[in-house]
Formats: sequence, C-alpha cells, structure tokens
Amino acid sequence: MEQQKNNNTAVKAGLVLATALAVIFGFLYFNTKTEVAQKNIDITEKTKELLMANTKLDSIATQLDAKIAEVTALGGQVEELEALKAQLEKDKRNLINSKNVSLKEYQDKISNYESALVLKDAEIAKLRESNARLENANMVLNSENTELKTVNEDLKETKVALSDSVYNYSVKNKELSEKVSLASTLKPMNYSVTAINSRGKERDGEEFKAKRVDKIKISFKLAENPLTKKENKTVYVRLLDPSGNVISDMATGSGAFSFGGKETVYTAKQNVMFTNTGQTVDFIYDRGAAYEAGTYKIELYSEGYRIGQTSFAVK
Repeated sequence: MEQQKNNNTAVKAGLVLATALAVIFGFLYFNTKTEVAQKNIDITEKTKELLMANTKLDSIATQLDAKIAEVTALGGQVEELEALKAQLEKDKRNLINSKNVSLKEYQDKISNYESALVLKDAEIAKLRESNARLENANMVLNSENTELKTVNEDLKETKVALSDSVYNYSVKNKELSEKVSLASTLKPMNYSVTAINSRGKERDGEEFKAKRVDKIKISFKLAENPLTKKENKTVYVRLLDPSGNVISDMATGSGAFSFGGKETVYTAKQNVMFTNTGQTVDFIYDRGAAYEAGTYKIELYSEGYRIGQTSFAVK
C-alpha cells in the first residue's frame, strides 16, 4: 500500500516536472518565435528603407541628368554636376552591394544631394535669366545691325546718287567752262590772202601764179568780244600744202604746240595784244622755196582751239 503511494507520488512529481518543462520549453519557443518574427519585421523594414533610399537616389540621378542637359544647352559649366552624378552612382552601388549599410548615412547623403539640387536650381535660374538677357541683347543688336545695313545701303545709294550728281555737275561745269572758254576765244573774220613777189609787190586774190609768190601775207580782223580778256594772245598758223602736209621750217620760226592732247606742228606764230576794237592782224610768211600748183589751206589756232581757216590757190 505504501509502495503504491510512493509510486503515485513519483508519477505526480514526474507530471509536475514534465509540465514545468513543457511550460519552460513553451516559453522558450514563444520567445524564440517572437524574436524571429521581430527580426523578420526589422529586416522587412530595413529592406523597405533600402528600397526607398535607392528609389530616391534614382530620382536624384534622373534630376541630375536633366540638369546636366539643361546647363549644357544654356552654355554653362557641368563639371560639378557630372562629379556629383559620379558620386551618386558610386553610392547607389554601395547601397546595393554592401552588407552593413548605414541608413542614417544614406539619409544624410540623400539630404545633401537634395540640397545640392536646390542650389543648382538657383544657379540654373540665374543662367536662364542671363541667357534671356543675352538673347534680348542679341535681338536688339540684330535689329540695330539690320537698321545699320539699311542705313548703309541708303548711304551707298545716296553716295552713288551724289557721285552721279557731282559727276553730272562736273561734266556740265566742264561743258559750261568749255563753252565759256570757246565763246571767249579770238574770232577771226574778213580773211584776205596776199601774194608778195621778190620785189615786194603785193597781189590780192584767191589764186596766184607760182612765179609771183615769194611770200604770203595772211590778214584778218579780230571780232569784238566782251567775253575775251584784253591781253596778249598767241596765234598759231598752220599752212598745209596741196598734199595736206604742214609747211614748216624750224629755222624760220616753226615749232609745235599742244592741241587735243597731242603735239601739233605749226608753220608760224605771233603774239597779238587783243584790244577788243576789231583790230586787224597780219601774218607774213617767207617760205624760202617755190610754191607748187594746187590749193593751200590755212588754219588758225589759239588757246587750245582752232579759231578759223581759209585757203588760196597757186597755178
């Protein structure tokens, strides 16, 4: 009976111990399970934070690309932005590949990147404003340049018109001067040719016998002309033989003068004091040789003009 009682006691003790152990193991299992669940929660939260950090870095990278493109288009410097982009790409790789990641460190990095973006936004705004001013200035300059071109073209046209006017004026002035000069030249009139023989006897007429011509006297009156100055005038005489050759002899006073831009040979010359009184002028030319039969032409020149002509014949 006592043995049975002892056995019951042992069983009860075993049951108590088993229950206690079950409670202990249950408690340990519960704690372990709780810790694993908590760790899983922590890992999930950390993974979410890592994903969020990576997403923010991707977004910042996209913004940096856009800003690099805009600054490049605006003509600004992009070295600093490119260096920032390179650092960001490095941080992204470290975030993915590193086992021990400090989320606090990456949150600080993201904050710094965002601050840098804000600063760059301000710089880009200034660059846009500067470019806008430059564009407006360029438009103004282009407009002014167009106006200047127009003014220049107008000036060229005016210059051409003025040059034409000046040229026309010069031509007209020259023509007028020539007309005045021509109008003021000596004007011979009432020509007469006299043949003088060896004895000094004179014979008038338009035709002479060769044996009676030793010298030739050419006479004419100078018409009164209020435009002609009262001064010494040089009158040149050219005596042309029947063949059209100028009769000249340097030993007897022949020479050359300028006419029409060319050197022209003359037979004789004489200085005449013009008095504007209708005075008569006589030229006596001693050829010193016989005159062959034919018509001889006499031309008179003064002050660059041919002022008159007459002729006589020898038979």
